[in-house]
Amino acid sequence: MRDQESAAVARNLGRVEYEPTWRAMQAFTAQRTPDTPDEIWLLEHPPVYTQGQAGRAEHLIAATDIPVVPIDRGGQITYHGPGQVVAYVLVDLRRRGYGIRDLVSRMEQAVIDLLAAHGVAAARLAGAPGIYVDGAKIAALGLRVKHGCTYHGLAFNVDMDLAPFAAINPCGYAGMAVTQCRDLGVLLSPSQAGHLLACRLLDAIYS
Repeated sequence: MRDQESAAVARNLGRVEYEPTWRAMQAFTAQRTPDTPDEIWLLEHPPVYTQGQAGRAEHLIAATDIPVVPIDRGGQITYHGPGQVVAYVLVDLRRRGYGIRDLVSRMEQAVIDLLAAHGVAAARLAGAPGIYVDGAKIAALGLRVKHGCTYHGLAFNVDMDLAPFAAINPCGYAGMAVTQCRDLGVLLSPSQAGHLLACRLLDAIYS
């Protein structure tokens, strides 16, 4: 899927391992030129915890067989697994004319609007990037900017096993509840949710 006006390409990568995908984002960002179209990668990961650059080990609070991968985005530890839609946002901010805070706000608004269209009132939470429904986190967000270009993105809980979140302080917040579309009565498959999310992100980022 390609938005002609924005010259952004949305790619559905299916279920892919975390580390090779992260390395591919780094390579894409390192090799892109001023004319390289932005891309949004929609995918799922097998079970994995990712720990941000400032991540502290104490936020993994229980023993688990799920691997922990230290990575180069901001933020603390989070969980990715099947049934969660991940959108990696590879955007040249220099072409957009706004900064990282505005991009984060636009990405959050895309999730808020998607959920509102399905009758769910979602909101931001001051000081804690991401999207929340009645105080429970439904989408986590973390980015890296290099040479004016972003990678990493957001993770949207659609229809997944939430149990692995119990082994961590999600995004570094002890006791933070998590939720997902299925538990809120939004019965979308990950592929359906990914398509809707891509459309919302294209609208939000390139409007």
